[in-house]
Amino acid sequence: MMFVSLGIGAVLAIALITVVSLLTGGSNGTTTSTTLAPPAALDGTKIAGFSLPGLNGGTVKTPWTTTKPNGTVLLFFASWCGPCQAEFPRVAKYVKTLNPATATVVGIDANDENGAAQRFVKKSDATFSVGVDPNGTLTSGTFLFGTLPETVFLNKKGVVKEVIYGAVSNAELTAGIAALQKA
Repeated sequence: MMFVSLGIGAVLAIALITVVSLLTGGSNGTTTSTTLAPPAALDGTKIAGFSLPGLNGGTVKTPWTTTKPNGTVLLFFASWCGPCQAEFPRVAKYVKTLNPATATVVGIDANDENGAAQRFVKKSDATFSVGVDPNGTLTSGTFLFGTLPETVFLNKKGVVKEVIYGAVSNAELTAGIAALQKA
């Protein structure tokens, strides 16, 4: 009888670990990510305008529906995400070197606790707008992302030109923004 109870307990523990892993994105601390969508699935997709609560108040709206920038870079992240902790501060520093006319950068904080997100963004010294996607509705619904970080380059009409799955490098940011200038 004891062995049956141990067996049932082990099966329940494995099932619980699997469910928690799936619900939290299954991060193992590496920068490789898997997604719900195949890599090219979003390319060429026109993204409808959206607005999110701003991390520090106000509302963050899609630049392609309001200001008509040369292009938009959406950075999906969370304070609890290991790869994001390495990527986000580096990207925030990189964005400060950009000419504001080249592209509008917007952060999307997904599935995060607001206080932790605010501390993370402040510590990273990010100067761009950050919208809050507390339940991941935009992140996993519209964009079909299963893990973080993810970076999306959109032209001035809101059409996805490129998606970088996992941590984005400065070279990828430079190339993606340059391609937006030509789009």
